[in-house]
Amino acid sequence: MKLITFTVPSYNSQDYLSKCVESLLKAGEDAEIIIVNDGSTDDTAKIADKYAAEYPTIVRAVHKENGGHGSGVNKGIELATGLYFKVVDSDDWLREDALNELMATLRRHRDEGVTPDMYVANFIYDKVHENESYVSKYDDKMPVEELFGWERVKTFRLWRMLLMHALIYRTQMLRDCGLKLPEHTFYVDEIYAYIPLPHVKSMYYMDIDLYDYFIGRSDQSVTIENMTKRYAQQMKVMYIMFGAYSYEEIKAMPKPLRKLCKHILFTIMMNVTFFTTAKDDPERRAAYKKMWKDFKATDKKLYRWLRYRTWGNALLNIMPWKLKGAITTASYKFLCKHVKLGM
Repeated sequence: MKLITFTVPSYNSQDYLSKCVESLLKAGEDAEIIIVNDGSTDDTAKIADKYAAEYPTIVRAVHKENGGHGSGVNKGIELATGLYFKVVDSDDWLREDALNELMATLRRHRDEGVTPDMYVANFIYDKVHENESYVSKYDDKMPVEELFGWERVKTFRLWRMLLMHALIYRTQMLRDCGLKLPEHTFYVDEIYAYIPLPHVKSMYYMDIDLYDYFIGRSDQSVTIENMTKRYAQQMKVMYIMFGAYSYEEIKAMPKPLRKLCKHILFTIMMNVTFFTTAKDDPERRAAYKKMWKDFKATDKKLYRWLRYRTWGNALLNIMPWKLKGAITTASYKFLCKHVKLGM
C-alpha cells in the first residue's frame, strides 16, 4: 500500500500543472499521484498522460467529463490506494524540504503502528499580485509533533480555520464518513474541511510549511469580484454544511470540536452574507430570506443560534440590506489586509 495519495483536480491547467506534479514527485515511490483531468479543453490531458507514462508506478492519469473541483476530489477518494489522502490543487505545489519531513514522519508512524485520522501542516498564502506571502500556522492551537485528541485543541478565533490546504486525512476514515462533494460547485473545500472533523479521533500536527497556496489569477474563485458574483454557490455550500450535523449532534461533541464546528458555521455564514449583500437586487434578497426560512424549518435550534446568538449575524440581522453589504464588504477587505485572508 502507498503511504499517501495526492489527488490533483485539474481543469485547463496546462500552464501550471507540471510545477505541481514535479513538486509531488519528490515524495518518491511511497506516494501515489492521481491527476484528475476534469474535461479540460487545453493540453492538460496530454501533460497528465505524459507523467503517467514516465512514472507508471507513481502517477495515474484519469480523464472524465467536467464536473467541477468537488467531482475531481470525489474521484480521487474513490480511486486512492494510499493510507492517507491529500488534495493538491493544480496551480499549487508542495515544498520539498517539508514534503520530505512529512514522508519521513508517515514512514516512522507506519513502522510504529501509529495511524492518526488526520495530519495538519502549515500552508503558505502566495499572494503574487501583492508580491508577498504569509504562513498560516497552528502551533498556537495544537500540540506540535504529538498524537492528540480534540481535548487539546484550543479555540479558533476570527477567520482562522482548518482549511483544506492544511489537512491530510486517513483515506479510510474519509470514506467511512461518507463525504461526497457536490459537482459544478465552487467553495467545496469548506465542506471538505468541515464534514469529516467529527469522525477524526486522533491528530498529529507538524509545524512545517508544506503547501503553497497560489493566489492571484483573475479567474480564481477567491477574488472579491468572483465571490460576490457567485453568491448562490456559497449559499449552496452553506446549505450542505448547515444540514450536515444537527444542533443536538454538535452539542454532544467534545467541547473544542463543538466550538470549532460552530466557529466554522459562523464564518461561512458571514461569507454568505458578504457574498449576497454585496449587491442589491430582488433575486439576492429573496434567496437570502428563503435560506433563513429553510434553516429554521430544518433545525430550529441551530437556526436560532446561528442567526441570533452569534455576534456578527445578530448585529447584521437588524441592519438594512445596503448597510449589511457595505459593512461586510469593508470588514472582509480589512481582514484580507490585516488578518491575511486568501482574497
